[in-house]
Amino acid sequence: MVKIFIDAGHGGTDSGAIGNGLQEKNVTLQIANRVRDMLQSEYQNVSVKMSRTGDQTLSLKQRTDMANAWGADFFLSIHINSGGGTGYEDYIYDKLSDNSKTAQLRNVIHEEIVKLIGMRNRGKKKANFHVLRESKMDALLTENGFVDNASDAALMKNSTWLDNAARGHVNGLARALGLQKKIGGNPKQSQQEEVTIIYHDQSIQGLLIDSISYVPVREFGELVGATVHWDGKSAYLNNQKIDGKLINHRVYLPVREISERLSLKVSWNDKTNTVTVSK
Repeated sequence: MVKIFIDAGHGGTDSGAIGNGLQEKNVTLQIANRVRDMLQSEYQNVSVKMSRTGDQTLSLKQRTDMANAWGADFFLSIHINSGGGTGYEDYIYDKLSDNSKTAQLRNVIHEEIVKLIGMRNRGKKKANFHVLRESKMDALLTENGFVDNASDAALMKNSTWLDNAARGHVNGLARALGLQKKIGGNPKQSQQEEVTIIYHDQSIQGLLIDSISYVPVREFGELVGATVHWDGKSAYLNNQKIDGKLINHRVYLPVREISERLSLKVSWNDKTNTVTVSK
């Protein structure tokens, strides 16, 4: 079992970089959640732990302590840059050589990310960051564009770009760590269980399918005040098409994607199988 610790940078009272109507803490969580979902739904013998799944405040020490105590094999810290530049770059600990195992893993992950992220490649760098220095496993920190650059920020507001950025991370992790795809793919073999979706103290039942939370689209639309319709083939939320699943004659859509379309926040409690959606 390969254990991957995913750290969504900043959170809670620490917004991180701010610019163009975006806060770093929100963008990093959107990418991190996607990375987690893709890894868990597509790869076997991989375990994923998140430093945060919502808008929590965590110190740098808390993050590395969590990863070290868990015994992670790899530490991935996802960030957004600022300071007047543009493009993607990543970092390993500055005391490591270019021939180190961490550097070799980074080379593979970097290559896969730059294929998909659609930004200038600013290169592979080193720094004395806490999460790189104090983690006891191979560690990488990625900087996915500049929030104070209008072009980069426009991409960060696009769900397709968020998917591509996450996919680049996942492809890189899979290659670097030798992850194996799940065998088969028959939908009937998917792991499925009930999950509770909460919004403003009201709740509805959804489904957790292969570690991704789905909600019945009509009930969710009524809950949050969105317009929903189904044309027999596709579901539309406020006239925007969203891919979903038809289960027992009901249409289910991913909670994360619907919420992002409506600028809502999502947090997950794995102890109670509860998803909380908030403004």
